[in-house]
Amino acid sequence: MASVRIREAEEGDCGHILRLIRELAEYEKLSEQVQISEEALRADGFGGNPFYHCLVAELLPAPGKPQGPRVVGYGLYYFIYSTWKGRNVYLEDIYVTPEYRGQGIGSKIIKKVAQVALDVGCSQFRLAVLDWNQRAMALYKALGAQDLTESEGWHAFRFEGEAMRKLAGK
Repeated sequence: MASVRIREAEEGDCGHILRLIRELAEYEKLSEQVQISEEALRADGFGGNPFYHCLVAELLPAPGKPQGPRVVGYGLYYFIYSTWKGRNVYLEDIYVTPEYRGQGIGSKIIKKVAQVALDVGCSQFRLAVLDWNQRAMALYKALGAQDLTESEGWHAFRFEGEAMRKLAGK
């Protein structure tokens, strides 16, 4: 395998990030839900008060090869707060293109997010996974994650669109 570098995303990576977001949505059979644009990713991640942070997995070319690095994965995360535990990091997305799975890239992204979390004093690192994605669940458990649905019975809920407007009285 060629060398892989995990690094903080830069504004110029937004096109690659959007491509990978669309691939992830297709993999999860949820393509119709992707509404984000490259411009929104730039504004939301690289402005004065970013809503998210992102790591990219970059495949480095072999010495002497003319092509540059290729982005083959990403991990998009943000900080949240637990009233019980304090600072947390939430990994919204982790994705590696199919041809590079099984080579430890996803684990490298997860380990880097854990490093970032510890560096800023987070007590927890959270993420969610679809119930059919057994491969991802096995990886997270192998890396030491606890399945909160199994152990504590937590269920995730979401308000959006009309439900949000109704709640807000708009």
